[in-house]
Amino acid sequence: MTPGDRQPPPAQPPGRPSPNASSGLLDPRLLTRSLPTALRKLDPRVMYRNPVMFVVEVGAALTTTTAIRNPGVFAWVITAWLWLTAVFANLAEAVAEGRGKAQADTLRRAKTETTARRLTGWPGTEGDAAEEQVPAAKLRLGDHVVVEAGQVIPGDGDVVEGIASVDESAITGESAPVIRESGGDRCAVTGGTKVLSDRIVVKITSRPGETFIDRMIALVEGAARSKTPNEIALNILLASLTIVFLIAVVTLQPFAAYAGAEQPIVVLVALTVALIPTTIGALLSAIGIAGMDRLVQRNVLAMSGRAVEAAGDVNTLLLDKTGTITLGNRQAAAFLPVQGVDVAELADAAQLSSIADETPEGRSIVVLAKERHALRGREEGELAHASFVPFTAETRMSGVDLDDGQERRFLRKGAATSVMGWVRQAGGRPTADVGGIVDGVSASGGTPLVVGEVLHSQGRHTARVLGAVHLKDVVKAGMRDRFDELRRMGIRTVMITGDNPLTAKAIADEAGVDDFLAEATPEDKLRLIRREQAGGKLVAMTGDGTNDAPALAQADVGVAMNTGTSAAKEAGNMVDLDSNPTKLIEIVAIGKQLLITRGALTTFSIANDVAKYFAIIPAMFATVYPGLDTLNIMRLHSPTSAITSAIVFNALIIVALIPLALRGVRYRPASASQLLSRNIWLYGVGGLVAPFIGIKLIDLLVRFIPGLH
Repeated sequence: MTPGDRQPPPAQPPGRPSPNASSGLLDPRLLTRSLPTALRKLDPRVMYRNPVMFVVEVGAALTTTTAIRNPGVFAWVITAWLWLTAVFANLAEAVAEGRGKAQADTLRRAKTETTARRLTGWPGTEGDAAEEQVPAAKLRLGDHVVVEAGQVIPGDGDVVEGIASVDESAITGESAPVIRESGGDRCAVTGGTKVLSDRIVVKITSRPGETFIDRMIALVEGAARSKTPNEIALNILLASLTIVFLIAVVTLQPFAAYAGAEQPIVVLVALTVALIPTTIGALLSAIGIAGMDRLVQRNVLAMSGRAVEAAGDVNTLLLDKTGTITLGNRQAAAFLPVQGVDVAELADAAQLSSIADETPEGRSIVVLAKERHALRGREEGELAHASFVPFTAETRMSGVDLDDGQERRFLRKGAATSVMGWVRQAGGRPTADVGGIVDGVSASGGTPLVVGEVLHSQGRHTARVLGAVHLKDVVKAGMRDRFDELRRMGIRTVMITGDNPLTAKAIADEAGVDDFLAEATPEDKLRLIRREQAGGKLVAMTGDGTNDAPALAQADVGVAMNTGTSAAKEAGNMVDLDSNPTKLIEIVAIGKQLLITRGALTTFSIANDVAKYFAIIPAMFATVYPGLDTLNIMRLHSPTSAITSAIVFNALIIVALIPLALRGVRYRPASASQLLSRNIWLYGVGGLVAPFIGIKLIDLLVRFIPGLH
């Protein structure tokens, strides 16, 4: 296994905020940095993009003018809290963006100004190409540069010649170097990373200012974030509700004047702000930014908010078998002796013959013999009079020759044809049941390794096959539970593999996936995705090779591995910096959490507005229509204290919900009806009850302020 094949453990990505930062306002430093940004966002040219909060700002400007012309405690208190409402809304977005800016600062440090060694006259042999020193910023698409050990790669590209160990910690946060080589699916390199060994020639695949790091900086800062279709639809709904309530409040004044209860501008503005959905209007942008930020914290870069949102609506997951569902390395699963041989004898012979086998398969045989048959692991130096035969691709065998002067014993373990051929050359004849064992292992989707022995003892010579070792691509622990969890979410899982149908079915049954596609070609993957989409389903998949690019581009959520080719990363709408295919399951959960958070806070916001209705309307008209006093179920002290309490609560609830908007509502796998029921009871009823309690408590305090009682 090469370093590039490793699945690195989850690493803290560059610039990741501290745990305190992840809780939003609980980090004073983040709050301090975000407050100036929140104040700058009060610019009407920025605020108009959020219709709900733009109405709040216009209302605050109106009440400010009124308070200047007719000063009063009530007018100034309402004005102050309306401005605070607008600031708190901007603060939610600024805090979400601030966490991304911390990550962007680290990425900028990784983006060094380097000098590139550009080759002219390439393609061809390197010796025929002239070399010139140019600033990295002057590199263009298709240029070829040479990079040696200790030098920084000047731009994004693909390795077209050579192989090197590369330090990508500036991008991934993972300190272990990775291998990048020409040809194949591990040829992509990123500008700003460092070559640790050897020499490579890189073909530049990005323009200046459009490198991977440039895109990461823009995305984590939120500069490149565009609103998703669902977000746009919700914004239109909120704007429509705002217009309806605005018209209702404007037309209310003539009726109030006719009844002899004409209301001042301050009260009408307060009523408008209390009735329009300010809570979700204030938090909507922060929810979307935080969703992308949660992916960045897991070392996944989403190229758009649309991709995150689509992940939450995914119906079908396409998962590669190797490295995703299985470990990717065949592991010893069982010792299968031939008739007349004890299983312990076979295990001992298999372990001895695997001591010099440094492949993962060989190591797994040593471990299985130790765990299953209590055979202590032995080292080469521990065995006297032993000559070890390492595994090679030519012989396809490993083994050991033991000679204590009285007995000579030769053991070999390897591919069935190789070992049985070795036994025949020594004069032995494999028994008939060996073929049955080998065929049975192959039919089950496994790989058989045969163990043979040649013995010279007391003038006797025997050559025989002791049995076989069953190797199989082991399904990762807990995968069946994870697929059960996805099934509860209503997501169908499909395993993609190049194995034959028999092997694919065996692994699919063991892992618990819903379906599988065997002997899959790039065209097969593309057809499967289009067939699912034709049925109205959203599809997610992972890939790393150029042959995966068409399917990644077609999928609604295409997660490209950072170790993969530039074509794969360009085709996908997400890039996993850790190159861990199983992270697709986490991405879906984050997408669902984003949608649930938005739905929960929308429900809470609308329920809040209903409760505030019972605070302000009775207070406005109770003196003219005494019957309305029956709606004053909170028994608020006075009309001015009721209106003030509602506006103060309206502002404070935004602050209280910012951590929830940034952290996200906790997601538990459940059906859509269960999630809807939970939202209604927890956030609908909670949103209805909270204002009654909060407004009443605030009313008990403001009644003691002169001018508000």
